[in-house]
Amino acid sequence: MKRILTGLLVIMICGVLFAANCFAITLLTKEQALKEMFPDVDEVKTSNHVLTEAEISKIKEKLGGALVHFQKGSQSEDVSEAHNYDFYIGMKGNKVVRIAIIEEQPGKWGPVEFIIAIDANTGKVNNLAVMSYKEKRGRPIARNNFLKQFFGKGSSDPISVKSGKGIRRDIRAISGATISSDCACFAVKKALAIHDNVYVNMKLNLTEK
Repeated sequence: MKRILTGLLVIMICGVLFAANCFAITLLTKEQALKEMFPDVDEVKTSNHVLTEAEISKIKEKLGGALVHFQKGSQSEDVSEAHNYDFYIGMKGNKVVRIAIIEEQPGKWGPVEFIIAIDANTGKVNNLAVMSYKEKRGRPIARNNFLKQFFGKGSSDPISVKSGKGIRRDIRAISGATISSDCACFAVKKALAIHDNVYVNMKLNLTEK
């Protein structure tokens, strides 16, 4: 009997450990994500940039004071402030058609990694995808019917799943996954803030990727 109980205990522990880890999912590698963001370009180049203190201050001001979205109930401690960014730049001929930024923000169960493409002419979201996540109920945020809500959004839009005190809700949250939905909103707003306050002022040092 003792051996049976010990065996059952081991099985239960293994099951818990498996359940804790099986939700870490990579949906797109960087190469796959770039192909999805730039299906129509001749080449994709990169320009690396480390945010200056002045740039960080401007971005934080746009985002309400923080570079990481600390939501109650999210795994905020698993994500640290990023100051070093690669700008992925889609070229058609000699013309920049859009840029993309990879951004990570905390979801309910762990970090969620996004890639956000922004139109070079309009400064608005052109495409968006979830590259990886560690979510349970938040998985639907990777679906097109949720992500397409962000297409055409710019820095002047609310990009919010909440309303109140002058904020208009313009993104429909996934039922039962509000934290994950709000995490996506923040990632998009941050990418737009970086585009508006950093990319448009950069002297680009492009390298082929």
